[in-house]
Amino acid sequence: MAIKHVTVKEMPKEDRPRERLARLGPQALSTTELLAILLRVGVNGENVLTLASRILAELEDLQGLARVDFARLVAVRGLGPAKAAQLLAALELGRRVMVYAPDPREQIREPEKAARMLMAQLGHQEQEHFVVLYLDTRNQVLDSETLYKGSLNTSLVRVAEVFRGAVRRNCAAIIVGHNHPSGNPEPSAEDIALTRRLVRAGKLLEISVLDHIVVGYNRYVSLRERGAGFEKQ
Repeated sequence: MAIKHVTVKEMPKEDRPRERLARLGPQALSTTELLAILLRVGVNGENVLTLASRILAELEDLQGLARVDFARLVAVRGLGPAKAAQLLAALELGRRVMVYAPDPREQIREPEKAARMLMAQLGHQEQEHFVVLYLDTRNQVLDSETLYKGSLNTSLVRVAEVFRGAVRRNCAAIIVGHNHPSGNPEPSAEDIALTRRLVRAGKLLEISVLDHIVVGYNRYVSLRERGAGFEKQ
């Protein structure tokens, strides 16, 4: 006996993802339901909720979905080029919203705000990136720059190169950050040693190092908050 395939349209209205979103707001929906809304329709033998659940399982949930590329998405059964493009576009819009500032210059008042900017930029990266945020006297972000990309050993980061952009932009302060593609933001001994070297150099150049933030997946560690590398000199 064949098992009847229940479509979303055959579900009670109050249980359908779009209707639940309209009634309760997007924050009330599960990840599977939100993904199902983007996919719109299922495939033969799977309604859209089942398809969304399988995709998340195959890609290892949101962490894998955030890092996936177009070729990998298209290879998932039930996703053609159009759906793959829709998903990647939605993910990129989400990242851009996270770093968008209504004012021309984002003001950094606490580590969490800098971490949010860096997580949006680095949290999904499969390679290590080392980024410098350049700030003015009011701790407003003037610019950002990725100095290193790839297999990063922070013990090899050149202090002079970190400050070159700050001197050129006449900055008052910098925040540095890098990601751990493993998802675990716990700083290494080399991360702490680099922070110490940067803080010392910044004092000589009269450019404050406000923080060194290590980014994982939806997590971060502020070395300033930890007091790691920011000991009194």
